[in-house]
Amino acid sequence: MAKIFAGRYAAQMEGPFVVFLIGMRVNQLWALHKWVPVARAMGPMIRELMANKDSGLLHVEAMLTWRGVATVQYWRSFGQLHAYAHARDAKHLPAWAAYNRAVGGNGSVGVWHETYQVAEGRYECVYVNMPQWGLGAAGEHVEAVGRMSEAKSRMGHANSTTGAND
Repeated sequence: MAKIFAGRYAAQMEGPFVVFLIGMRVNQLWALHKWVPVARAMGPMIRELMANKDSGLLHVEAMLTWRGVATVQYWRSFGQLHAYAHARDAKHLPAWAAYNRAVGGNGSVGVWHETYQVAEGRYECVYVNMPQWGLGAAGEHVEAVGRMSEAKSRMGHANSTTGAND
């Protein structure tokens, strides 16, 4: 079992980073032959990335969603994420080609992703009585004291009165 850190913690990340959300949605539950291979494709890609410390992947959290699965991935840069997605010697392109051959536009399985570039100091998070998780596992896991004790100051708005347009 993961070690629980009692109390309040936050995360710090040096420099900008990328948050990449990716998942699949089962649109036709009875089409197991369509969605099971899609669901199985992510594990080998994550293992490949985690084995290569220079890939740019910092951390991954997997989760179940209604009718699907998803991961939250933390990357050092968009360039590294994009390079992996287009690398001819990596597992992503064959998996994407297999999805297009098997599912294509028939609607049985949906895939989605969202990519966010985050500037240094322009994020906020807190973890209370949690193991290291999310950005707290990707970056530095620190006690939420001093500047890190309030959301506004973690987000870089400590001197703002409204927070608007800061």
